[in-house]
Amino acid sequence: MHLEPLTAISSVDGRYRATAEALAEYFSEYALIRMRLIAECQYLIALSDTKGIGMRPLTPAEKTMLRALPDITVEDAQIVKQIERDGYGGIPATNHDVKAIEYFIKLRLKDSSLADVLEWVHFALTSEDVNSVAHALALRGALEAVMLPALKRVHDEIVGLARAHADTAMLARTHGQSATPTTFGKEMNVFAKRLEKQITPLRNSSVLVKWGGPSGNYNAQMVALPQVDWLAFAHSFAERLNAQGAGNTHFVRLELNEVTTQIEPHDTYAEMFDNLRRINTVLLDLSQDMWRYISDGWVTQKPKDGEIGSSAMPHKVNPIDFENAEGNFGIANALFEHLSRKLPVSRLQRDLSDSTVARTFGTAFAHSLIGYHALARGFSKIGVNEQALGDALMAHPEVLAEAIQTVLRVADVEMPYEKLKALTRGKQVTLEDLAAFIDGLDISPDTKAQLRALRPGNYTGLAGLLARK
Repeated sequence: MHLEPLTAISSVDGRYRATAEALAEYFSEYALIRMRLIAECQYLIALSDTKGIGMRPLTPAEKTMLRALPDITVEDAQIVKQIERDGYGGIPATNHDVKAIEYFIKLRLKDSSLADVLEWVHFALTSEDVNSVAHALALRGALEAVMLPALKRVHDEIVGLARAHADTAMLARTHGQSATPTTFGKEMNVFAKRLEKQITPLRNSSVLVKWGGPSGNYNAQMVALPQVDWLAFAHSFAERLNAQGAGNTHFVRLELNEVTTQIEPHDTYAEMFDNLRRINTVLLDLSQDMWRYISDGWVTQKPKDGEIGSSAMPHKVNPIDFENAEGNFGIANALFEHLSRKLPVSRLQRDLSDSTVARTFGTAFAHSLIGYHALARGFSKIGVNEQALGDALMAHPEVLAEAIQTVLRVADVEMPYEKLKALTRGKQVTLEDLAAFIDGLDISPDTKAQLRALRPGNYTGLAGLLARK
């Protein structure tokens, strides 16, 4: 069956392709080939720039040629795959994806001025040196160009609600029951602050790479060129990969892990995925709360022209965006949890199970991204029903019991908690009941006036201030 969004097995490449497509530049097979080419070509330039290695210096034009070589078309990537599977242009099949990259580079350079340096391509490397850099480039690119901007949009929406409704009083619910009032804005700011705390380390993270050969010991390098400081070279090479045009640098950094096996142990992958999982968990929590606010009528949704909420019930305006976000965050987190648990574990110096698992990075990122977009879309459709929030507060005057018993403690009234418990627990009370209770207390007129002035809507403490933090 011909592959297109309608025939794709995964919803990421099917129903949600338009949303997830931005990640194809970093996690598709085409992208992996490009990232590997970047690693190999940058390495060739670094070899030529390093004294003592013996490779001739490259001209500026030759360096430009190498930097441009990874800008391949899909047809070029298909040639790489053909070299791997069947062979191409006199090159026998490799049945090895990274070796196919090496041969593709040599094929492209054999008729150029770089024909004399072809054997420096992939010099003293193992596949995992190249893969380590390629995956790090992909993860960094996806974070910087796609994920963090999408998260910023979600964060900005949450902050906007927090500020706009900083003083909009709202009944709180602890254990699902009426509780001390808060404001809608303060509850939104809780999520904004949680999100900020998780986004900050993600923005300032680093991804470790390795460059030490089949066992991580620079064995071949030291035999062939013992006079070269290979650790210094590897550090310098990793730093080259952080350079970005006009002297700028990436904020997600690639750093050399000096001590590895055949593979970089992937602990920084696990840190990144756990970080993303925590972000998704915060947003899943938010999605469920928004669903409940909508269900209670405290948050309203704007009907979208042409949209149907139910095939049977014409009145329905469902919270589909928040439900969609919740579902996608759950799938993403299941994948991130497996990636974080699996990738740092490898038998002895290395087994191959990490390779196939690494190809699911894009799926986990995509379900996260779909969730971020769904949340942002959901926020664009909602309004806060201040009348409903006020009505809910006035329907639960018992929440003032906490305030009253606390003031009575200050006034030296004996056992005030117990008195309020007897009055309110499990009972339907009114403001009049509370007023009668206050009037019967042996306290000063000023304290009575203070307590009688209390209303659920003005009993919000520092919520407004906290909403603006």
